[in-house]
Amino acid sequence: MAERISLTLFEPVQAHKAIMTAWAHAKGWLVAGDQRLTLEIRPEKRSDAQNRRLWAMLADISAQVDWYGHKLTAEEWKDVFSASLKRTKVVPGLDGGFVVCGQSTSKMTKAEMCELQELMEAFGAERGVRFTAPEGWQ
Repeated sequence: MAERISLTLFEPVQAHKAIMTAWAHAKGWLVAGDQRLTLEIRPEKRSDAQNRRLWAMLADISAQVDWYGHKLTAEEWKDVFSASLKRTKVVPGLDGGFVVCGQSTSKMTKAEMCELQELMEAFGAERGVRFTAPEGWQ
C-alpha cells in the first residue's frame, strides 16, 4: 500500500469523487492495522513556476536597487517583501540587532505568491527596475 495519497480538489463534483477515493484508501489503512492517519485540506501552495519567477525578480531587484545605502541580497529582499506583505513585527534579537517575524514564502498559497509578486512589481516600477523574470506563469 502507498504511504501517502495526495489529491487536488478544484470543483465540487470532482472534489467529492476525490474525497471518496481518499476515504477508500484511508479505510483500507485503518482496517489493516492500528495506525493513525492525518487528513489535511489546505489551499494549494505556490507553483514551481511562481517560485522561479520570484527568485528572478528578487535577483533583478537585488542587482538594481540600493536600499538606504545598502545592497541587499535576493534572500534579504525576500525577507523585506514577505514582511511587508504580511505586516509583520520586528523584535529585538537575542544578541542585539533585530529579527523580523515574517512568513516563509515556501508556505505561501498561489494567491499569496501573486500578491507578493504584485508588491514587488509595484516597488520595482517606482524605482525603475527592469525585470527579466518571465511574465506568464501557471
